[in-house]
Amino acid sequence: MSKPATGPLAGLRIVEFVGLGPAPFAAMQFADMGADVVRIARPDATPKIPDPISGRGRPTVEADLKNPDQVEMVRKLCDGADALIEGFRPGVMERLGLGPDFLLERNPRLVYGRMTGWGQTGPMAACAGHDINYIAITGALAAIGPAGSPMPPLNLVGDFGGGAMFLVSGMLAALLSAQRTGAGQVVDAAICDGTIQLMTMAHDLASAGQWQPRREANLLDGGAPYYCAYECADGMHIAVGPIEPQFFELFRQAVGLDEATHALRADPRNWPTLKDKIAALIIKRPSTEWLALLEHSDACVSPVLDLHQAAQHPHLVARESFVQMDGLTQPAPAPRFSATPTEARPRPHDIMPLADAIRAWAQERPTSS
Repeated sequence: MSKPATGPLAGLRIVEFVGLGPAPFAAMQFADMGADVVRIARPDATPKIPDPISGRGRPTVEADLKNPDQVEMVRKLCDGADALIEGFRPGVMERLGLGPDFLLERNPRLVYGRMTGWGQTGPMAACAGHDINYIAITGALAAIGPAGSPMPPLNLVGDFGGGAMFLVSGMLAALLSAQRTGAGQVVDAAICDGTIQLMTMAHDLASAGQWQPRREANLLDGGAPYYCAYECADGMHIAVGPIEPQFFELFRQAVGLDEATHALRADPRNWPTLKDKIAALIIKRPSTEWLALLEHSDACVSPVLDLHQAAQHPHLVARESFVQMDGLTQPAPAPRFSATPTEARPRPHDIMPLADAIRAWAQERPTSS
């Protein structure tokens, strides 16, 4: 159906129902790792081929899910699949005749991945929402941002961290189980559930009495003067993170802080004073000078880069952490595998006929090389 894959999931077949945000990102992860993924899109979808980056590596087929004949064709595609990804509200797939009970009866090994914000059950399950809502009820949003107001962390914590990545890990676990037992199952991946998991370290600190329920008052939320960003003379910022005493000592000496700084460092009550002292030093010199002095040391200092600058950073260039494809700079697949290397595959530009997708999957499965 597309260029043969060589990743660790080569030969795995997944049906993806086109949606937004975390579901296509999860499908991209599977495609990057070599899975054969087919996207099901509505004929009236705009644009026809969505997600120029997160939609990479897999063909799109159109299906009118209000047409019983085309629904049956989609069922046949699912009959030959190992897994399915959908991100609709609870009950939508059931109303379309594509719910898990029906499809698992036809294909008992199917792993049915469901990506939602609130989950398949609970009083909020049927409600609309977005990343900011899902992370708000988990304690994550309240912990992020300056002291005066919570700050949405893009949609990294909810959609992609608490959502897509937990969907991927859950589906992989279910696929392993299906290999052993022959029985598929439903994976209910709720962004709110995954975000709570991401907050495990904060709960650890709270249980030990080391977490204050306010922003900029804790070790990792910008409260500590040795774990935050500082503005330089050129308007750029540097990220400073020498948490351990030995690393802070390197930083202290390099920027010219006196030895009494250690006493300020040890007591959180002194953190605002120490932060002001460090800020007053860092603002005197441009970021280039600070980075030349500190970036390649154990002082734990890095430049704060935008998306364009990040793609040009020497470390990320050396690791080929970005790839050029379809005229776009894109994140390279991650993680990396020594024996079954992954590859970012181009996004097909043409709509694939549904019948062709079914015929292709009727053939012998490909194997990784």
